[in-house]
Amino acid sequence: MPPTRFLAPAAVIASTLLLAACTAGSPSGGTTASEPADGELTPVTVGLLTIAPSAAVQYGIDEGIFAEHGLDVSVQAAQGGAAMLPAVSTGQIDFGVGNPLSVLTAAGQGVDMRIVSGYSSSLADGDDINAVVTRAGDGLTTWQDLAGKKVAVNTVNGQGDLTIMGAVQDDGGDPEAVEFLEVAFPDALAQLDGGNVDAVWVPEPFLSAAVADPAAYSVLGYPNQDVLPGLPTMVTFTSGSLADEDPELVAAWREAVGDVLDTATADREGFATTIAEFTGMPGDVAASLRLERLSADVDPQVLTDLSTLATEFGFVESAPDLDTIIVD
Repeated sequence: MPPTRFLAPAAVIASTLLLAACTAGSPSGGTTASEPADGELTPVTVGLLTIAPSAAVQYGIDEGIFAEHGLDVSVQAAQGGAAMLPAVSTGQIDFGVGNPLSVLTAAGQGVDMRIVSGYSSSLADGDDINAVVTRAGDGLTTWQDLAGKKVAVNTVNGQGDLTIMGAVQDDGGDPEAVEFLEVAFPDALAQLDGGNVDAVWVPEPFLSAAVADPAAYSVLGYPNQDVLPGLPTMVTFTSGSLADEDPELVAAWREAVGDVLDTATADREGFATTIAEFTGMPGDVAASLRLERLSADVDPQVLTDLSTLATEFGFVESAPDLDTIIVD
């Protein structure tokens, strides 16, 4: 198993600030995929959140899949999708793996970002992989019941509160009457237990923990699935300058990501082992996780719908040009 080059978030931030002061230079450090030395792999840096779906990139490194596509991938840890954008924009990171709303928001603010491929999506039907959870017996059973209540999300102005607002509106409630509070996912159920919030939006593995204790918790609903079925939870993205200057590298990355995601999906046991190592969660928990759908395909209509909803609720100032943002 090749060693992982994993830089701490502080190092990423420091390097990003340094590079932010620079305006010249190749976004991938001066080496392009179209100009590699014979027989050598092209170095690529990728920003990741340390969550279960991101482990597929590590799986692809460990299994040599990226190398088969001519890429020598290094991973840099990031604390959030929005925090990753400056590093990608300045070329400190070649590609990021994060939620599409952050990319659309940045693009709407004039930052030249491009979506290269799909990555992970919530489920279009059945039991989804994130949900709004309430205390059992509180009587909150419909989306409109959340009006006037405190709801915890990991990030305000993210895909959680956006789709919750959409669900409340679709149910005839007042989305502006919902009070959203930022609470880290690992702390959400404890905040609900303590009565500090009335509902929490949580993904796996916290959702499974809540479902396993029906005496304490109830699932109110799946906001992603109810409002934007199949909503991408993460995509891969890069800067406009890298997309324009090195389309061969971008194409190689996209093809490699497709192979990695397909292989990881087919190898559930091996992928679970990587998830446990990558996130630090117990192996039995990683093995039993309900996983998001992994695919490099991009559905432009879902992104269009996401952009429209984000514009409607003021999450973005203006609808970004998806024909430019989505790389062909």
